Amino acid sequence: MGMSKWIGGVLGWVVGGPLGALAGFALGSLFDANNREIREEAYGGNGGASANPYEGQRNSFLFSLLALASYIIKADGKVMHSEMEYVRRFLRSNFGEDAVMQGEQILLRLFEERKQMDSRSPGMFANTIRQCGAQIAANMSYEERLQLLSFLAGISKADGQVTPDEVVALKEVARSMGLTDAEVDSMLNLGSTSLDGAYKVLEVAPEATDDEVKKAYRRLALKHHPDRVASLGEDVQKAAEEKFKQITDAYERIKKARGMK
Repeated sequence: MGMSKWIGGVLGWVVGGPLGALAGFALGSLFDANNREIREEAYGGNGGASANPYEGQRNSFLFSLLALASYIIKADGKVMHSEMEYVRRFLRSNFGEDAVMQGEQILLRLFEERKQMDSRSPGMFANTIRQCGAQIAANMSYEERLQLLSFLAGISKADGQVTPDEVVALKEVARSMGLTDAEVDSMLNLGSTSLDGAYKVLEVAPEATDDEVKKAYRRLALKHHPDRVASLGEDVQKAAEEKFKQITDAYERIKKARGMK
């Protein structure tokens, strides 16, 4: 999928509010007068209509990811190559090679917008991101927001360590989207091989009863089921399937440690 198709469909529910303002800055800067036709399609014309009824939601999800990623990547004050590479891989799998460079341009523009906004008023960009989270909460399903949080946690883990500043930023973004600190801890511990990490994945304390552990797993299995994000595309659904498998692995680790059947 070409980037112009993304931009043509991205501004569905993103057209207004703080995400719309960021999109106008980040996307509009990519085109010169020779690309006026594409820009008019994105901001007017068919309003992002598509033969695919899910395209607007999918593309809104992806721009939201980039907007929030620009905040998470710089949470510790620096841009790590591994974190940018994580985003590149995601763009490549969703849009193809041509979209990678343009996605990077969007992130760079968002980094610049953060710099400019915070120079005018410290914390202004963070406040905008919180407002973006509220807009996302009003327009995305709970399951889609969980998948978005999963990708953001993946960015934080990309360099092999998650800094305290990144944890604070993730929890700040999660709360703005109507998600919880426990859900952030769960996402950050996906793939952990420790028993303590397994409990955090299931969002239960080590002192929980066997019945509480089973109920926690059933609850997570329901809300993280890959079919619940089918409208976002096969690649996003595959990522959800991997997350679902990691949740099951955490449950099996706890069962083995407790001798549960």
